[in-house]
Amino acid sequence: MANSDLRAKTPDELKDQLLGLKKEQFNLRFQRATQQLEKPGRVKEVRREIARIKTILGEKAAAK
Repeated sequence: MANSDLRAKTPDELKDQLLGLKKEQFNLRFQRATQQLEKPGRVKEVRREIARIKTILGEKAAAK
C-alpha cells in the first residue's frame, strides 16, 4: 500500500490494519517453521508494511 493511501486513513483504521498485518505475520512465521511457506518474500513485505504504519501513527500522534 502506498504511503499516501496510509496517510489518508484515520488512526483507528491504521490500528485495525496493523492488527491484521500482525496476525498475518504470526501465521507466516508458523508456515515458515513448518516448511509450508509458499511466498517467502511476503514475510519481508508484511514486516515493512507494519513499520510504515507504525511510523505514520507516530507522526500523527506527534502532530497533536
